[in-house]
Amino acid sequence: MKKWWWMALALLGIPAMATDVVTSKTIGLGLANDLAEASVEVCRQDGYQVSAVVVDRHGILRTAMRDDLAAKYTLQIAQEKANMTIMSGLKSGQFRQMREDIRQELNHIDGLIVMVGALPIVAGGTTIGAIGVSGAPGGEKDERCAQAALDQFQDRLDFAM
Repeated sequence: MKKWWWMALALLGIPAMATDVVTSKTIGLGLANDLAEASVEVCRQDGYQVSAVVVDRHGILRTAMRDDLAAKYTLQIAQEKANMTIMSGLKSGQFRQMREDIRQELNHIDGLIVMVGALPIVAGGTTIGAIGVSGAPGGEKDERCAQAALDQFQDRLDFAM
């Protein structure tokens, strides 16, 4: 009897609990580790001691790496930059530039900071996470290290399933 009830709903065009199960792509730990390590290494080659943090598409920490002499708080700042990227869907610096009017208010939200230095991680047109870097003298240098890491592993992002 129940079988006919569902068939009737389907024929009437009523979706049958279409959101009971949601499938989404997110960054795996292996790629997250590789991106963080590459970011730290690029900055180290430029003479900067930084931290790199990768969060998944929901802003959940996947990996965090602090170079030997990077300041303690660079980990927190890197993660908060990455969270801003997840929240906005944009590079953290791009968001800062576009929304200077609410920057101060957003900086008071736990887990967010509006600073340059984080980028979305995109695979197959889907944002699967974000990488934030902190510790170089200027967010544009942090962002450059994150971008170099993304460029280094672009083939893995392009062919991610």
